[in-house]
Amino acid sequence: QVQLVESGGGLVQAGGSLRLLCSASGRTFSSYAMDWVRQAPGKEREFVATIKSSGDISGYADFVKGRFTISRDNAKNTVSLQMNNLKPEDTAVYYCVARVGTKYEYWGQGTQVTVSS
Repeated sequence: QVQLVESGGGLVQAGGSLRLLCSASGRTFSSYAMDWVRQAPGKEREFVATIKSSGDISGYADFVKGRFTISRDNAKNTVSLQMNNLKPEDTAVYYCVARVGTKYEYWGQGTQVTVSS
């Protein structure tokens, strides 16, 4: 069992930065790949970024490449999403998710990110 709690969301102007943090409980955190997924109002959830359980491989959706960076610290049971050059279209609730293969096993409660123009 893994419990995930996101923090770090807020209101920022376009071009600004935020750093999201996902803190996990449970001794098996390091066995999960971790994703960030977001959902904007009236839209489907969409993949943002992923990082392998070991932390050595990551991947990004095209719309965040070059702007967002995912990282993890297995010793601290955390995964972060550094978001730079934010755009109004990045406004969404951001979720961290523990993944095994293609299955999303555990979700956090989400943190709101609002980018004003």
